[in-house]
Amino acid sequence: MAKIDVIDKEVKIPEGVSLKLKDNVLTVKGPKGELKRRFYHSRITFSLEKGVLRVHCDNPNRTEMGLAGTWAAHVRNMCRGVTEGFHYQMKIIFSHFPIKTSGKGSELVVENFLGERHPRKAKILEGVTAKISGDVINLEGIDKEKVGQTAANIEKATVIKNYDTRVFRDGIYLVSRGD
Repeated sequence: MAKIDVIDKEVKIPEGVSLKLKDNVLTVKGPKGELKRRFYHSRITFSLEKGVLRVHCDNPNRTEMGLAGTWAAHVRNMCRGVTEGFHYQMKIIFSHFPIKTSGKGSELVVENFLGERHPRKAKILEGVTAKISGDVINLEGIDKEKVGQTAANIEKATVIKNYDTRVFRDGIYLVSRGD
């Protein structure tokens, strides 16, 4: 395998988005809000030039090449989040007992799941809004990781144990992502 001397990933900054880099903290501001994230590595640097953010590393090893690409993807997701936002749709599916869901503060409460008396709870992360309409839950937010983690929390809260999952398919499942 050939040795790579320099890795230089470019991220184009969309209209209406401003970036500020101070002490390894990147702040992205746009019409929908503001996101901050700390990026630190001793050999990987950021530079801003005329609407383009560059992720740069000299003589990278495999880990640093992967990390530079990951950081570029994070910045693209941050830019997309503050301009368009992220939208995930989940569906409530039941065949045995009707599931009742409600949002209480920063939790989604799932009642009567498989006839259980105690409600199951899933954490809704800060910055994510959950709208329940019928058997559909819509999750929206500007941080892709928080929206995705909230969807995972909801799916995990309705995991079925001690039953045959081929028969008991009840639960709340991710149907679509607005990617």
